[in-house]
Amino acid sequence: MSAGLGRPLLRGMVWGLLIAVIATLVILTYQQRRASRQPPPPPTVKAVPDFELTNRDGRRVSLSDLAGQAWIADFIFTRCAGPCPLMSRNFQDLGEQLPEGVRRVSFSVDPDYDTPDVLSAYAARFNAGPDWLFLTGERDEVRKLAIDGFLLGVYPAEGDENEHGPFLHSTRSVLVDAEGNIRGYYDLFEEGAAERLLAELGALAPER
Repeated sequence: MSAGLGRPLLRGMVWGLLIAVIATLVILTYQQRRASRQPPPPPTVKAVPDFELTNRDGRRVSLSDLAGQAWIADFIFTRCAGPCPLMSRNFQDLGEQLPEGVRRVSFSVDPDYDTPDVLSAYAARFNAGPDWLFLTGERDEVRKLAIDGFLLGVYPAEGDENEHGPFLHSTRSVLVDAEGNIRGYYDLFEEGAAERLLAELGALAPER
């Protein structure tokens, strides 16, 4: 190769290398700035105690079955004429934005009425897939789980002296991490709550 042809070729290689280096630096800078905008993981509130309840398909589900991936919980009951259907609708809408593998878990606060068959019919109203669990069990266990496990206030509904009906409950949803620790509470009726939940769920991604 002549010197006349070699110099333009060398210059082209140098420029190509320089452009590649600049492009790499731009990409790295963008990624660093994007990472810097990611909120820090929310603090740990407490660990969820172990439980074993029955899903709408009749399968027994315990806390260990939910390990390894974050999940979102709420407390509802199927014959609720108040906020529960709206809560479940919010959960349905939220599901379209959740990362793969993140489950939703709805605990019934009316377990004497909400059998697996009743929960299955209710779940069908919201096109719930198998990743959305609807759990029922002994009334005292569910009540204790809500109060002591999730730190959510509950109390008997008016006229429920014998404690055979549903009990009133919080409308807040709860974010639980892959280790079974509560990381946040969200009232999805409030503006911006769903966005905050998704952002804080994303901040847990390195931990999942």
